[in-house]
Amino acid sequence: MALPPDRLDRFARHIVLPELGGAGQVALAQSHVVLIGCGGIGCPALQYLAAAGIGQLTLIDSDVVEQSNLQRQTIFTPGHIGKPKAELAADWVRRFDPQLQTKAVVERIGTNNITPVLEGADLVLDGCDNFATRLAVSDACVDLNIPLCSAAIGRFQGQVANFAGHLPDQPCYRCFVGDAFDTDDCDTCAADGVLGAMAGMIGCFAAMQAIRVLVSGKAALGDPQWGQLHLFDGLGPSLRSLTIARDPDCKGCAK
Repeated sequence: MALPPDRLDRFARHIVLPELGGAGQVALAQSHVVLIGCGGIGCPALQYLAAAGIGQLTLIDSDVVEQSNLQRQTIFTPGHIGKPKAELAADWVRRFDPQLQTKAVVERIGTNNITPVLEGADLVLDGCDNFATRLAVSDACVDLNIPLCSAAIGRFQGQVANFAGHLPDQPCYRCFVGDAFDTDDCDTCAADGVLGAMAGMIGCFAAMQAIRVLVSGKAALGDPQWGQLHLFDGLGPSLRSLTIARDPDCKGCAK
């Protein structure tokens, strides 16, 4: 695949990077990313995935915009309140770059409907706000052989990790959190609060980690860092990383 002149110009600052180059940019243009959640993490992640030229984006969110979202969900405006986030996010992408293929899915996904939504994706970026969905997404990614980039925030903390539980000896997200959260119970931004800029930081870093996976084997940047959990403390500030081991008894990937 050769990029036409207008795309070469648009992504010129990517292409001149030796670690990415033309081959990496073509890989991004040929990629399909499914984004779970168009909220605090999803908004900045989407902006930089689209800016990177990801060729196909599927955007999933069942919620509508609320006034309290505007503190951190930066693609929405007061005029969007009460409207579906996924559809608004898809409209934003179409205005930003009409050459990208974009699909909105306005429904809550779970074990009963997740497979057809994820099929054919090159990567899933999960920024949703409940463990039941996160675990359903992780299990589906393992079953469908799809890499998963998982990102989460709360108050002044954030975490991002890439998982490939479908590969031998690599952990999945369930190896990290276990089976105790197969419910809708979890801490919420409404109850605990979150710094808006922290959401932007984690969403952007998740986009960066997703790009690593998508250009793997095509560019020097493509070290997917499987199972490396990056923990951010916005108060410090500080960043530390640790390695997640595969659980030999995990019901998600040890099959």
